[in-house]
Amino acid sequence: MSKLKLEIQRIAEASEGSPSDQQLAAWAEAALAESDEQVEMVIRIVDAPESQQLNRDYRGKDKPTNVLSFPFESPPEVPLPLLGDLVICAPVVSTEARQQNKTLQAHWAHMVVHGTLHLQGYDHQDDQQAQLMEDKERQILQALNFSDPYTDE
Repeated sequence: MSKLKLEIQRIAEASEGSPSDQQLAAWAEAALAESDEQVEMVIRIVDAPESQQLNRDYRGKDKPTNVLSFPFESPPEVPLPLLGDLVICAPVVSTEARQQNKTLQAHWAHMVVHGTLHLQGYDHQDDQQAQLMEDKERQILQALNFSDPYTDE
């Protein structure tokens, strides 16, 4: 099991059902369960304007998004345990949960797991990568007692 040092920055809150620090940590830990390494990461919960600015600046998409992952790569000569940062947009997660008929807690868990997998190098740029990542997400979320997040897609 990984040894996670997590910093949580709450810039914006979900209206109701905002996850606790303990929930965020448990979900990130679950996504790191196969790692024995000591890692550090940040989860920053933001509002729509900050998410939109970051999404525009780093991905060229001028709209807020649910989760952005910023992996950290240290130079080989400087071993640092920093995995990276997740930026989660509270209003987008709340809206998507309603639109997808999911509980807010289940969607938050999915976003944390999804983003943490990105920080570990998982991606969904092609069908094969997407299938591998989605299978991993399903496995982790099932272990956390959440339903398959992709059943309605």
